[in-house]
Amino acid sequence: LGMYPTSTGAMAMRTWKRTAALDQITDPKLLAIPTYEATPPAQAHCFTQYLRASGYYCSNNVKTDYQFRDPITAWDDSSDKAHWRNRPTPRTPFFAVFNFTVTHESGTFKQRSPIVVDPSEVTLPPYYPDTPALRGDLARHYDNIAALDQQVGKLLKELRDDRLLDNTIIFFFSDHGDGLPRMKRWVYDSGIQVPLLIRYPHQKHGGTTNGELVSFVDFAPSVLSLTGIPVPKHMQGQAFLGPQRAAPRKYIYAARDRMDPAPETIRAVRDKRFKYVRNYRPELPYIGFIPYRDRAAGMKNLLQLIADKKLGANQWQFSGLKKPLEELYDTQTDPHEVHNLASDPRHFEKLAELRSAHETWTQETVDLGHLEETDLIKKLWPPDGLQPTTASPIIAVQQSRRQGKPAMVSIRCPTAGASIAYRLSKSSRWLLYSKPFLLEGTDTVSTTAIRLGWKPSPTVEMRVN
Repeated sequence: LGMYPTSTGAMAMRTWKRTAALDQITDPKLLAIPTYEATPPAQAHCFTQYLRASGYYCSNNVKTDYQFRDPITAWDDSSDKAHWRNRPTPRTPFFAVFNFTVTHESGTFKQRSPIVVDPSEVTLPPYYPDTPALRGDLARHYDNIAALDQQVGKLLKELRDDRLLDNTIIFFFSDHGDGLPRMKRWVYDSGIQVPLLIRYPHQKHGGTTNGELVSFVDFAPSVLSLTGIPVPKHMQGQAFLGPQRAAPRKYIYAARDRMDPAPETIRAVRDKRFKYVRNYRPELPYIGFIPYRDRAAGMKNLLQLIADKKLGANQWQFSGLKKPLEELYDTQTDPHEVHNLASDPRHFEKLAELRSAHETWTQETVDLGHLEETDLIKKLWPPDGLQPTTASPIIAVQQSRRQGKPAMVSIRCPTAGASIAYRLSKSSRWLLYSKPFLLEGTDTVSTTAIRLGWKPSPTVEMRVN
């Protein structure tokens, strides 16, 4: 979408699905967490829709985790078979996403990849105590990264075999920090600083480094900029590549909210050197109840050390029963962010600057994370918090078939912001409707519509003679 999750109601994890560990939850408040879908403003669409409307074949293999129902209009194919090789013709431009899950958090729960790293040789960050369990989890994660390298290499070979490698721009990145404690789900750099590699055709700019601050919300406008598609005004991110490239960022922003059943509200701002963290729930410890995370041997080890009060000074973010209201870190001298400078008078000016940047961002982006989820639902689906259903699309034949000429078919949906998909009886693939189309011969047009966050419309059919 090119928008912050805090602006669309997508900031909690999960929203429209409940955690698989409900049998482990006894707190009535946690059991009462509502289900709902994130609902962006009407003018917002998945950015692949703009690509599809411009002629791109868009495929996703295979993960989706949007906090709203997967819209049928987002992809030409979203499945474990999705591939650029399935596009209609070899000349059709494509945008293909491949999600490699070998390095997912679950990959540290047990050995899945060939062992290539000796646990005794890994370097532990200072916020970890030196224990066999944590060494084992980190080494296993490195084993999975080695397996990932092989999978990526296979995909690059497919591009080369198809003679597309030097005609394709490649983005490689992870969706968050390593799937280990105090990395994934945290707003420190261990959780939000990710690898980002971009390969241009013919290795243009090869070997160079871009030191600018880049945020995930910048990916959508950057892809549109590279493909020559105007960046929509509703997007909160900015292009860092292509002809619509904006001035370099001064700050990037991060947020953490409820994780499965664990409530939380944390915000962060980072410039090139300093990180500001605002804890809106200081009464809560950093370590909440997240059953999925707790499957890892290293996390079980940490929980026992917390209970036994055996963690060191640099592990205070694990052992603390409460949080400071504000945190400030010098990522240059303290890259692991364990020394909070918020109370140091020498840094009060920087603290005030980043605090102000955070407050401005909160207001400008209309941060919805400060609402109780029951109130949030009413905000997303006014007035009573009941999920609306997208109106049925309406098919019209604008130009009847005369003297052997094809019919002109148009489709509209009364719901503002709804996206429309259609298909013909001769084709099993849903197409994105973006403008009236010609129909040769007699056929049945099927159509459905969806506004993001709403229930999809019923499917409507019309026989066009």
